Amino acid sequence: MKQYSPIFLIVGLLMVATGVMMPIMSGNISGMAFRYVYAIGAALSVAARFLQPKAPSGTPLRLQRLLRLESWSAIMFCVAAFFSFYDQTQIRDWLAFTLAGAAMQIYTSIAISLAQRKQKK
Repeated sequence: MKQYSPIFLIVGLLMVATGVMMPIMSGNISGMAFRYVYAIGAALSVAARFLQPKAPSGTPLRLQRLLRLESWSAIMFCVAAFFSFYDQTQIRDWLAFTLAGAAMQIYTSIAISLAQRKQKK
């Protein structure tokens, strides 16, 4: 199953992005389809993050922490999926957790590559 984690992650993050874009494009937040698409994408991204192999021993502490933070971004997406079903008239909480998860995902994707490049030098 570990060899499929990148595929799960890509599909999950695409489904999260699709779930976010569906109510924006249609202008309708009362529909249920985007909630299910988003929730399935969040579940796939969490599964992919926990199936990824751990950092090998000897990895710098900063890189280990960044890899752990990457998992927290997927957890933020799951919390956002919960809030999308919890209060269906408000999108404030759902959107806030989605933005927090996206910000962590963007930060870690940049910082991990910089830390790996620094480690090679």
